[in-house]
Amino acid sequence: MSRIIATPQVTVVIPTYQRAPMIRRTLAELVRQRIGVDRFEVIVADDGGSDDTLAVVQEFAGSLHIRYIWQEDLGFRAGQARNAGARLAAAPLLVFLDSGTLPGPDFLGRHLAAHERPVRKAVIGYAYGYNPEEPMEGAEGVILSHPPEETVRLFAGNPAFHDRRHAILEPVDFDPERRALPWDLMWTINVSIHAGDFWAAGGFDESFVGWGAEDSELAYRLHSTGLRFTFDRDAWVVEVPHESDWEVQDATYRVNMRQFLAKHRQPMMEIGERLVFHGSGLEWNEHVEDLIAWTGKARETDVAKEVAAAVRDAGPGARIAVFGCGSYSPDTATPAVLCDFDADLLDAALVDGRHTGHHAIGIQTPLADKSVDVVVLTSRLAGLRPRWDEDLLTEAARIGHRIIEASSPAGGIQSGLGAPKLSRVLT
Repeated sequence: MSRIIATPQVTVVIPTYQRAPMIRRTLAELVRQRIGVDRFEVIVADDGGSDDTLAVVQEFAGSLHIRYIWQEDLGFRAGQARNAGARLAAAPLLVFLDSGTLPGPDFLGRHLAAHERPVRKAVIGYAYGYNPEEPMEGAEGVILSHPPEETVRLFAGNPAFHDRRHAILEPVDFDPERRALPWDLMWTINVSIHAGDFWAAGGFDESFVGWGAEDSELAYRLHSTGLRFTFDRDAWVVEVPHESDWEVQDATYRVNMRQFLAKHRQPMMEIGERLVFHGSGLEWNEHVEDLIAWTGKARETDVAKEVAAAVRDAGPGARIAVFGCGSYSPDTATPAVLCDFDADLLDAALVDGRHTGHHAIGIQTPLADKSVDVVVLTSRLAGLRPRWDEDLLTEAARIGHRIIEASSPAGGIQSGLGAPKLSRVLT
């Protein structure tokens, strides 16, 4: 479609769907990059659109090193579109950019500069105006009629125009590595990754269909390979306001977060899934930090007496699940299901091989409906229950016929518990 550079330094991958006018603006701003168009290539990955996107791409064939790839419309498959674009990439550095964003003139230069040091990293760029649920009033006309650098000059000081991650990252000086979850704010509206790191982590999981979570799930896998995360406020774009069906997007986001949890079962994913379900996804890091702190405080809490008492109360042959088992392996006639948020203690509880276990708080487990007779909630959960009590009880009621509680929703460790605190029989 256009002449191909022998060795581009950067490949910009732009997924799109039915946004021909918006992608025209994005491509026009890429032409204006100060590093010069001969240092990068652009791949537009069309997720099954039927509008004039191909014609728009052809308009830029003489001014950009650009290629176009189309995939069948089988629903929202942005991750698969990005992978398809990345497979065509000739450069060692990938920049993922949403269609409808307007990169500043130094956008690619900043991403390149951020990767000069030999440190494996993902560079998260800033997105002015990206607050889709509460867009800044009066900004749209300026965004559509002015160069992005002029828009930023006019509005950068207005908090309503900030990237929605701004207030979250400002307390840590915009350093994601100072957070418990350095990866959870890597959104593919604007991010760069070396191609080798991207493919070493497996790229986007193409089983995610619908809006949401596919970028966070990739970010988690990148983090698991040892990749670090940085945030560069100078590698900025401006988000062009556009209509979105937030009801549909919220619904698919919840489904995809459930898939994320199923793929990586551990307490912090339970928390993320539940927060998205409750519409509070941006609080993820905060609650994981609380979990880490409580895990340390509860490390020495011995629940052997209270679990043993609950087992006696449950009766012979009862199928039992314990939420907050610690290192205790109960003496039951049938194998129990043991759950704990402390992986080391859970391993100790399972070492004899008598029971099955899950590294989990208990707010979202893989257990089937009514698969156990009794669910025991121990005092190891006390510090988590002020926030997660409703979710714990809902999950316990889903998987069990009866709940025996030895922890307090008010929080704090209870000592000397030799008998269950409360027993609930469920219908």
